[in-house]
Amino acid sequence: MSAHQMTIRRAAAADLPAIGDIYNYFVATSSCTFDTEPRPADGWHEWLKEHDDRTPAIVAIEAGRVVGWGSLSRWNNRCAYRFSVEDSVYVHKDAHGRGIGRCVLTELLRVARQHGHHNVIAQIAGDQPISEALHVALGFRKAGCLEKIGHKFDRWIDVGIWQLRLAQGNDAGPARS
Repeated sequence: MSAHQMTIRRAAAADLPAIGDIYNYFVATSSCTFDTEPRPADGWHEWLKEHDDRTPAIVAIEAGRVVGWGSLSRWNNRCAYRFSVEDSVYVHKDAHGRGIGRCVLTELLRVARQHGHHNVIAQIAGDQPISEALHVALGFRKAGCLEKIGHKFDRWIDVGIWQLRLAQGNDAGPARS
């Protein structure tokens, strides 16, 4: 996919119906999210408010349509984790295999580096090899596995914890002000 065919930008309120449609499809059909009930439309406005410059929500637009989205979220709310974020990437069911997920994740990693995050974490269900391959292609390594941690579709599902250390040359910690 060439860059002129797709635009990646910050998500806006007008994008929320498409974001919700993409996500809720996977709630019903996949283990790539552990939500088991569709997220209601009014819940997406609060979700968008939680995403700022350091932890943005972004969309991939093609021919005027949202074909994918991604976000960075705090990995954990405890203060010592403040330099680590978690990524989420979703691509419309009819747009898989065209590099959209890679473009979205690449942009999230660019933003994470720009804002001084030290780690990006991905939690990937064990039956999602395409998501694993995407993360490996962009430098993530498997840091561990939580066995049979989620229960969806009448079965237990493992979750791999994947990590990309962004600041490998600066492991002494962030500068103090």
